[in-house]
Amino acid sequence: MARDMFSRITLGLGGLIGGAGVALAAAASHGGDEHLLGAASTICLAHGPALLALGLFRLPGRALQAAALLLGVGTLLFAGDLITRHFTGAGVFPGAAPLGGAAMIGGWIAVVVAAIIDSK
Repeated sequence: MARDMFSRITLGLGGLIGGAGVALAAAASHGGDEHLLGAASTICLAHGPALLALGLFRLPGRALQAAALLLGVGTLLFAGDLITRHFTGAGVFPGAAPLGGAAMIGGWIAVVVAAIIDSK
């Protein structure tokens, strides 16, 4: 069965984020200060599989599309800011990590909304 574009993008992003999580864990274990890279790794390893699940078990409705978008963008912003701070000493832009964190929280809330809407 051919997957729609949403599923393909979500699966690809989940795979990239999951792979980045493993690479970041390796970098954190071999580097000096592992605090920022370790946190970025944890976020990626938690949200990569969530994106895979959203892509594989695509249910109708916009709530899960919103969840995937918020989780993906939020993870990229949050982890990207931590990684950038580790290597350069400065973040992506002021407030990038909190904005990414808020987006991830919104993504998880969208999953709950999708479950409630689907149950009616």
